[in-house]
Amino acid sequence: MVFPVAAGLVPAPSSVAIGDGFLPLLPGMTVTGPSPASDRLRDAVARRTGIRLEPAADPAEAAVVLRIDADVTAAEGYRLTVGERIEVAGGDEAGDFYGVETLLQLLTDADGGWGWPTARIADAPRFEHRGVMLDVARRFFPVDEVKTIIDRAAALKLNRLHLHLSDDQGWRIQIDSWPLLTERASGFAADPGDPGGFYTKDDFREIVAHAASRHVVIIPEIDLPGHTHAVGVAYPELVEEPHLHPALLADAERLGHALPVKGEPYTGWGVGHSSLRIHEQRTWDFVRDVLTEIAEVSPGPWIHVGGDESLGTSADDFAYAIECATSIVRELGRIPVAWHEAGAAPALAEGSVGQYWGLLEPEETHAAHAAHFVARGGRVVLSPADAVYLDMKYDADFPLGLAWAGTVSVQRAHGWDPTALLDLPADAIAGIEAPLWTETVRSLPDAELLMYPRIAAAAEIAWSRMAFEERSWEEFRTRLGRLSPLWQSERIRFHPVDEIPWSAR
Repeated sequence: MVFPVAAGLVPAPSSVAIGDGFLPLLPGMTVTGPSPASDRLRDAVARRTGIRLEPAADPAEAAVVLRIDADVTAAEGYRLTVGERIEVAGGDEAGDFYGVETLLQLLTDADGGWGWPTARIADAPRFEHRGVMLDVARRFFPVDEVKTIIDRAAALKLNRLHLHLSDDQGWRIQIDSWPLLTERASGFAADPGDPGGFYTKDDFREIVAHAASRHVVIIPEIDLPGHTHAVGVAYPELVEEPHLHPALLADAERLGHALPVKGEPYTGWGVGHSSLRIHEQRTWDFVRDVLTEIAEVSPGPWIHVGGDESLGTSADDFAYAIECATSIVRELGRIPVAWHEAGAAPALAEGSVGQYWGLLEPEETHAAHAAHFVARGGRVVLSPADAVYLDMKYDADFPLGLAWAGTVSVQRAHGWDPTALLDLPADAIAGIEAPLWTETVRSLPDAELLMYPRIAAAAEIAWSRMAFEERSWEEFRTRLGRLSPLWQSERIRFHPVDEIPWSAR
């Protein structure tokens, strides 16, 4: 389609017509409709313009009308009209919310003041799963920071937050039946000077509730059977001795990091050295207890059980561990999610969701493992590391991030086709997720610099229904550049890459 780049909308809506008229934003204008969409609109407009929309005493006289309309049949879809007044009609509350986000992107500082161009927009998402992953194990993010990340993700119409709650560098959630996890294994992180932290169950419920108010579902991850060194700090009898493989030894020497020692906190960046003791019954008592308590505080349909980089676990033991863990999640009434390596387990629980984190040129085993999830009745979420891993450097000189998958420019993040990545039916692709691993992250601003603007490219691919052949990098970069004033008003610390023509207003 021909898209009016002047509108600056990301992700691109399904249908857009921008007119020649202009509806000015004036003091005293009113809004009616469901919260929190109307609250979000009022607060965001006030932050950006200094003008606060007021709740309408008479909905018939409101300048902005938000409503649910059964005629909008697509889940999360909406229609937006700007004429003599503004109407947002969502097929459901999520659609209403996303219509408001589009309205906020349309808000313009024109020569005559703030307002909206006349417009007619109809929109609905391409993929059901549009996610971001936050590694809170290597760098702990307090509740308020997680809420901020949720708010900003939802503004780009992302609807999943995958929280990586455990890894070698720390355990981040309260488990009543195994209290030493937080007493002994939460007070360290990937940075030796970082005090770590953990979420109480009330903290986690608060995150879940806040996410739900933004139509975001939390996907908690407990990584098994590898990435479990922190478990051994709390309960050494549950884990094997560290597997000091050649790549770990080389990386430790190159980076000046200490090697892992069983029962002691680990602050290095190495992977593949830890494993649960697969054949101990107490291990499976632990796994069942942990996943049961996770299910109690996380009402979403999915629980992620990891399954990546288990170099310290034999192939047979790994398959057994994945089969047990995914079966437990099923018994709890939830859908298991696992990284694509878990597809090596022949009896992976039926209906499990795989998360592919290989490259845009897939290795044969990676593609086969991802396909096994589909063969078992599940689907696949795509997270190609050399396109949507938000912790990859923008270029070799960028001070944050890693480069093991190469550097990832905004153009590279935008320039791939989800349906062509793996040899799978189109309906087997559940969606897109952009992970942020946090070895080099020391603060929320660090995280934002790595996430923005590349997360907008991931959101575009996940939401927009434009075919790959219709996508234009030049057109996308122009639209993206026009988000600069909005992001600045929201105090997002984005990396102003030279690829993008950033707008001053």
